[in-house]
Amino acid sequence: MTAQRLAAALAATCMVTAAAAASEPLAGDRLNDLVSGKRIFLSTPFGGEFPLFYKPNGAVTGDGTKLGLGRFFAPTETGRWWVDGKRLCQKWPTWYKGQTSCFTITPTGPGRIGWTRDDGTSGKARIEG
Repeated sequence: MTAQRLAAALAATCMVTAAAAASEPLAGDRLNDLVSGKRIFLSTPFGGEFPLFYKPNGAVTGDGTKLGLGRFFAPTETGRWWVDGKRLCQKWPTWYKGQTSCFTITPTGPGRIGWTRDDGTSGKARIEG
């Protein structure tokens, strides 16, 4: 095998390995580090984004004012977030009737994630540091 072919084979192996690792849900410290101190913008079916700010102290603030969600519920609310193994969990005072919701988070590319809520609902988001 020539040096060029060997280099190409190694590069392809690295790309496949990186893609496989990127498609696995995050857990523990890796999941915590991904969201702590970051704004995550959920893609919405309304054609906009719903921002969530995950503060390092465990508070999470959501703001749907730009999407006009104030006519349906409190447009801005602050709840709590935490990592439970392979799940990112959050609880809001009134949103989702105050029930805890947990998500699996899977990296899909640089600054991009896919999420699946414990009820099977899923979507995409981008992360801003």
